[in-house]
Amino acid sequence: MNSSSFTSTGLPRYPESLWRKTASLPDFPVLKDDLTTDVLIAGAGITGITSAYALIRAGYKVAVIDAGRILDGTTGFTTAKITSQHGLIYRHLVDHFGKEAARQYYNANEEAKRYIVDIAQEHQIDCQLHKEDAYLYADSEQQLADLKMEWEAYEQLGIPAEWTDTLPLPIHVLGAIKMPNQARFHPLLYLKHMVEYISSHGGAFYEQTTMADKAEEQEDGSLLLHTENGFKITCRYAVSASHFPFYDGGGLYFTRLHAERSYVVALEPETSFPGGMYINCGDPKRSLRAAEWDGKELILVGGENHKTGDSDCTIKHYETLEQFGGSTFGAKSIPYRWSTQDLITIDQVPYIGPVTSKHPRIFVATGYAKWGMTSGTLAALLITDLIQGKDNKLADLFSPSRFKVNPGLRNLVVQNADVAKELISGKVEMVHRKLVDLMPDQGAVVKHLGKRAGAYRDPEGVIHLVDTTCTHLGCECAWNQAERSWDCPCHGSRFDYKGHVLEGPATEDLSRLTPQYGTRE
Repeated sequence: MNSSSFTSTGLPRYPESLWRKTASLPDFPVLKDDLTTDVLIAGAGITGITSAYALIRAGYKVAVIDAGRILDGTTGFTTAKITSQHGLIYRHLVDHFGKEAARQYYNANEEAKRYIVDIAQEHQIDCQLHKEDAYLYADSEQQLADLKMEWEAYEQLGIPAEWTDTLPLPIHVLGAIKMPNQARFHPLLYLKHMVEYISSHGGAFYEQTTMADKAEEQEDGSLLLHTENGFKITCRYAVSASHFPFYDGGGLYFTRLHAERSYVVALEPETSFPGGMYINCGDPKRSLRAAEWDGKELILVGGENHKTGDSDCTIKHYETLEQFGGSTFGAKSIPYRWSTQDLITIDQVPYIGPVTSKHPRIFVATGYAKWGMTSGTLAALLITDLIQGKDNKLADLFSPSRFKVNPGLRNLVVQNADVAKELISGKVEMVHRKLVDLMPDQGAVVKHLGKRAGAYRDPEGVIHLVDTTCTHLGCECAWNQAERSWDCPCHGSRFDYKGHVLEGPATEDLSRLTPQYGTRE
């Protein structure tokens, strides 16, 4: 296939995850009373659910709380590669953390991969688990130079892999690193079994329940936590598995993390897929893997990364991936498209451990840089060890209290300078668009009563108007047409078109403005 011969079959009108659509998940209640438990886990994605599973097997009483529905965050919208090949990571680790730490990183992710495979086999979980080779490839001269440096790091660390000049794909490459014996799966079918195990062994789940940024240490050593709707939770330990920590504890995580979005189109190809998982080592990002759907093979075409709230036309990212996938494999249909976001730390290594040194009983796991299947699993295993008081050699590497001067300091300065720029530019932006300019199913920043506002006209013509000032730290949100959401470019908070929080760190909705919901203009 080639780009000139590809004709679009049309993208789905609304985003929908293949994983969410093909996994029937249980519903759980809102927390409506005070709660006492051994461990409170905030966030019901792969980290929170795996942590709960491991802790229950270790004899702890566990409760899991989610601000939305279980598995409706990044885990439900991943590409679900189970791999230790995380882009150009090992050269970076060798240079800035040292060889020993780089080997620890690799070994930790391999252990997480084996854990997933072992659990799936132990419980005979039908989660479409397939062993695959993973490929990191270069499609430009600059990428090739970077890839060769990465290969040198593989050789220094003794990572099992091989160099190849070709791929079993009809795409242009200049070189690739093949890492054998990696895997892919349906993450929600895997985690659904864990949820059922947790529930049947005394664990509790609560949905639509948001934690407040408040934690008190009691005289008996227990923690007193609070929900936004006024209930108290008493526990011995707490785990934040919800991207930005629900309790910051003076860790200033919003200054040390930034959010990036990425996109996936699931296409039914005209030509067969040769197997394997693929990702290039530069930008624009391109990721490929197979998946099963309704007795058919799909190809998940991912990539098009950008900082959250920093894209003028988000639907173009889907269109670009459709063009790439369709021109490479052909496309009979595209049944699904979706996007998600993940957080990235200033030194590219996740934060896993006590939220700060002053709060040793409150743990955080975040900053997976879009490699959450292994990172989320290793986080659960590490935190389970720490709660049990076991020594774990990974604690220092992933400690949230670490600080690597280079490149950490540089990235910290750049990241927060960018936040300051976004904060100022959003306040002084000139707005000329009016409500009457909006067509059905269109949103934009508009001038309303002489001030900046966010408006969306739904397909029935109803106007939904909000104050675009993010309720986290006051940056101005941008409209995301592809997802019908308001996205904050400073720290990645997202809100639906009615102003309701979709993703934190914000916990309060955007203010609604007149005209109220249900009116027409």
